[in-house]
Amino acid sequence: MTTIADPRSPRTSVRRSGPNLEKWGWIYMRVSGVVLVVLIFGHLFINLMVGEGIHGLDFAFIAGKFATPFWQWWDVAMLWLALIHGANGMRTIVNDYVLNERTRKVLVWALWLSAGFLIVLGTLVVFTFDPCLGVENSTTEWLIEMCAAQ
Repeated sequence: MTTIADPRSPRTSVRRSGPNLEKWGWIYMRVSGVVLVVLIFGHLFINLMVGEGIHGLDFAFIAGKFATPFWQWWDVAMLWLALIHGANGMRTIVNDYVLNERTRKVLVWALWLSAGFLIVLGTLVVFTFDPCLGVENSTTEWLIEMCAAQ
């Protein structure tokens, strides 16, 4: 009779009391994946199919979208979910393939720090976006007129 070897495990850990973070990470990946599909396809549909389609994408279109709270929150939700989803997936890969405990911890910390930095930066960009910033140096007439009207 042939015996199958036990699966390789990079670390053996004893189950601690408290919340099972791996289970919640697994659930987050499934839920955020479904929500991201809706957010991304909605984003693509509005940007590429409605109105003039891809030919209508310009600075004014983006400025108009970022002028409404609905689209600000849509894009921020997409940003947050995508970055956390990606960082959690990379964390899983690091946990599976990096055997050295110290290297694994450094890489996981680097993942979460970079994801956190990008989340903060992206959120600031979305909520502080001002199309009239630096307009005095612009050569675009419609932008100068729009900002002068404010």
